[in-house]
Amino acid sequence: MPALAEPVTIAALGDSLTQGYGLPAEDGFVPQMEAWLRAQGADVEMINAGVSGDTTAGGLSRIDWTLTPDVDAVIVALGGNDVLRGLAPEQARSNLAGILEKVDRPVLLVGIDAPSNYGSDYEVAFEGLYPELAQEHGALLFPNFLAGLTELGDLELVLREHMQGDGIHPDASGVQLIVEAMGPKVLELVAQAQ
Repeated sequence: MPALAEPVTIAALGDSLTQGYGLPAEDGFVPQMEAWLRAQGADVEMINAGVSGDTTAGGLSRIDWTLTPDVDAVIVALGGNDVLRGLAPEQARSNLAGILEKVDRPVLLVGIDAPSNYGSDYEVAFEGLYPELAQEHGALLFPNFLAGLTELGDLELVLREHMQGDGIHPDASGVQLIVEAMGPKVLELVAQAQ
């Protein structure tokens, strides 16, 4: 009798958006993504390596112990806190490059939609580093973690119906929209890891 294939184990390295800040555990990004992937027939287990408040520098300091032998693929979703703190895009690029250099298995790099409050040069530089790094390191790319929400096009509706009171973190329905938008790209990651 053939041995059963092991599930694909994906570590999601990120910040509060990955960690599921302010939500019951089952409503966070990682459990919802795992459930969505399984509903599509993927045999996966996801590991929540999200730390609230983490920056790209924090992710770089944690990547070594995230890459345990059982991890088959990695989602890297960092940069939002760098932007909130106004850190230089070059610093984030260097940290993300350091993470991608250490990941010796399939990886999905998830970008962010930088606000324009630091000026358009900053916004363009920050948003541009994700596709550039993905290309340089052969990573899959999902350009904007919050795409499932921003694609709705109605900021007031999103804030009212899909965000927590802080206006920064999605509620359970917001996470569901994020997962549905990003899910097909994560399925590509699963396929690469199999």
